[in-house]
Amino acid sequence: MNNGAWEPVIGLEMHVELDTQTKMFCGCAVTKGDAPNVHTCPVCLAHPGALPVVNRRAVEYAARIALALDCTVQARNIFHRKNYFYPDLPKAYQISQYDEPLATDGSFEYWVDGELLRCRINRVHMEEDAAKLIHAGGDAGRIAGSDSSMVDFNRGGTPLIEIVTEPDIPSPEAAREFLQQLRNLVVELGVSECNMEEGQIRWDANISVRPQGSEELGTRTELKNMNSFRYLQQALDAEIPRQIGVLEAGGTIDLETLHFDPDTGTTTPLRSKEEAHDYRYFPEPDLVPLEIDPVWVEGLRATQPELPAARVERFIADYGLSRADAGVLGSSGALAGFYEEVVAAGAGAKPAANWTMGEYLAHLNAAGLEAGHGHVTAERLARLVKLVEDGTVSTSAAKEVFARMIEDRAEPEATIEKHGLGQISDTAELEAIVAEVVAANPAQVEQYRGGKQQVIGFFVGQVMKASGGRANPQVVNDLLRRALDA
Repeated sequence: MNNGAWEPVIGLEMHVELDTQTKMFCGCAVTKGDAPNVHTCPVCLAHPGALPVVNRRAVEYAARIALALDCTVQARNIFHRKNYFYPDLPKAYQISQYDEPLATDGSFEYWVDGELLRCRINRVHMEEDAAKLIHAGGDAGRIAGSDSSMVDFNRGGTPLIEIVTEPDIPSPEAAREFLQQLRNLVVELGVSECNMEEGQIRWDANISVRPQGSEELGTRTELKNMNSFRYLQQALDAEIPRQIGVLEAGGTIDLETLHFDPDTGTTTPLRSKEEAHDYRYFPEPDLVPLEIDPVWVEGLRATQPELPAARVERFIADYGLSRADAGVLGSSGALAGFYEEVVAAGAGAKPAANWTMGEYLAHLNAAGLEAGHGHVTAERLARLVKLVEDGTVSTSAAKEVFARMIEDRAEPEATIEKHGLGQISDTAELEAIVAEVVAANPAQVEQYRGGKQQVIGFFVGQVMKASGGRANPQVVNDLLRRALDA
């Protein structure tokens, strides 16, 4: 986004629940949908004398994320008590990390409209989640407006990692792409499903604006606890012009936390940072410093799965794809695996890419499916692609075949046969259609014969329309030129 004399500066904090099965500092199960307050113990309920123990798997998963972000995993890191009062924290503090986090100084590269951008990662640290507040009666969306509030401690103590960026993100569009691609990375690592509907991933955004070319950061505002990519972009699209308007009117930006209302498309103050005390951190006396063996870290590095960035480069090298196509296919492990299965089943690399990114991806989005699920298997799509390649069916007719395959839950060959969608290559049949089209369009004939060769595309389109999209384009081209040049 470029607003004339101003440029936005955005930093993000991404919170991810780790799929460790048990909580960060006790052995209670982490589950979804169970009855309230059944997965609790003296540790996660903060009973006096109950001592926390660090979840080793959580440390491993957090380190895998840090390595994927090219961070340095610190040999020594410590936990702190992050003190603030809130009713969903039974201890009245959260065990987190502060000045000696798990990992620091990383970076993440991501694509926005074909441009490769790089964002520095300040830190990756571990912490525990709070319990879940449930407000009832009155204005149940707000604590102050509800008649009562209840607490479900099942979620309290769930392992979290927080990824904190530097203020390197230049636009709302870039922020959305950054988070989507970072989410894909975390899912690829197998450490979290990042299910947004279940709150397994959420983010805060810090936004400021400054004069174009300036190195000094402006006063920031913060949008907290968002879990929709679309709402994040909409909130940033609303907040940046608001800040510019305030500054251009001679005002100042207040350091505050904001609420975004997607119905009105506006941001409003939630609380002032000046009026609220900063968090107070004290070293957690019940946990010794965490010493991490560099050999263990290198063992994790050696067993990392193929990450999206490396896969994109491999797709370019192995399949001859453009960087844009490789970026679409390589960003998701499930979609990448499906594409490679289509190629392995005999489809050409480029046609397979076009069909996977086109009709197949549109089908997944419309049906709410993950790649590899549903009736259109990689083997079926490969057969359809090969039928196009060998001239059995035209590209336009094949799109109808694809749709009817899903509707009828049928095979591509049977669909072509049942609905008469095979490509027409018979010269005599096509000559008749060509003759009719040429006779019906004398003005375009004169244009062609007057030297406007590109009008041939018009005639091809008319023949394809008359044949129901079944005519062989190469045969049609030859017949048209012969008729028009006669």
